[in-house]
Amino acid sequence: MAGSTVRNERRSRRLTSWAVRTTASAGVAALALTACGSTKHSGAADASGGGSGKVGVILPLLTSPFWQSYNDYVPKMAKSEGVEALKTVNSNSDPSQQITDINNQLNQGVKGLVVAPLDSAAIAAGLDQAERKGVPVVAVDVAPEKGKVAMVVRADNEAYGEKACQYLGKQIPSGKVVQIMGDLASVNGRDRSEAFRACVKKNFPKLKVLEIPAKWESDTAASKLDTLLNANPDLKGIYMQAGGVYLAPTLQTLKSKGMLKTAGQAGHITIVSNDGIPQEFDAIRKGEIDATVSQPADAYAKYGMYYIKAAMQGKTFKPGPTDHDSTIVKLANGILEDQLPAPLVTKDNVDDAKLWGNTVK
Repeated sequence: MAGSTVRNERRSRRLTSWAVRTTASAGVAALALTACGSTKHSGAADASGGGSGKVGVILPLLTSPFWQSYNDYVPKMAKSEGVEALKTVNSNSDPSQQITDINNQLNQGVKGLVVAPLDSAAIAAGLDQAERKGVPVVAVDVAPEKGKVAMVVRADNEAYGEKACQYLGKQIPSGKVVQIMGDLASVNGRDRSEAFRACVKKNFPKLKVLEIPAKWESDTAASKLDTLLNANPDLKGIYMQAGGVYLAPTLQTLKSKGMLKTAGQAGHITIVSNDGIPQEFDAIRKGEIDATVSQPADAYAKYGMYYIKAAMQGKTFKPGPTDHDSTIVKLANGILEDQLPAPLVTKDNVDDAKLWGNTVK
């Protein structure tokens, strides 16, 4: 997800890969904040009492430790940002349910919505409903293919794949590596997969990339990894695109085959993950995995609340650097995305107190 879309049995259509980012204008030196009085949202902002009103928060799932942490952060960050957030709603990995959840929240009279989309394309139906009612939406973790959102709060998922590639490539001179992919109906799954694949091809031609489409499903990951290891017992590296759902099944599968060797042992399989959950940090300390990219669950909650409050007040933003070490970019479909930093975590910095994975129980 973090990690964060799941099975949608009806989404067999092939999605186009639109998430090509444009760079911020060279002339932009700082984040620009301006009034948005000429937009359709200005009326909604006035109706909400100058940016006040209840905000609905819709989660994709709660079976991943990453989303459990995000869920815990939401009320804390809502309070710190002065947002009246309703109790979160869990769409239980069902994109159709998520559209129903959006409609239910709109019928309750919310003045803003913070949504973590399950499906980059399917979410458009919910976004259209919100726009018709003049309710601004902030998307967290996943950018929609189309539809109106005030901001996408997300880390650079292409950088996730690039960082994983660079780490594995420097540790493994040659041989087979596998990426356990997310759902390719999600821009997150596509970005991570395509970036990893392209980076290996360009920089580490002696590596052979194998792939497991696991759709953010732990059972699927375990089953397909087991089959792959039977045919490829000489595997040298693994890239897990979501530690929250893939860490436990991957380690269990390796252990069951006698292939779980700690770092430094002969036969150790180098493993890089994505999420930055406490369980990954513990696995790094034990030498079971080697690195992860820390997806900022705390900042997702904080800036989700920050941007929905701004949108309810009728404010808008422009591409450029922010005051919180990120950059707002304009996506190919015209949507703005605040790309939050997501550092690589290894044994060298796993105990850094600034990492959110070291601050949760």
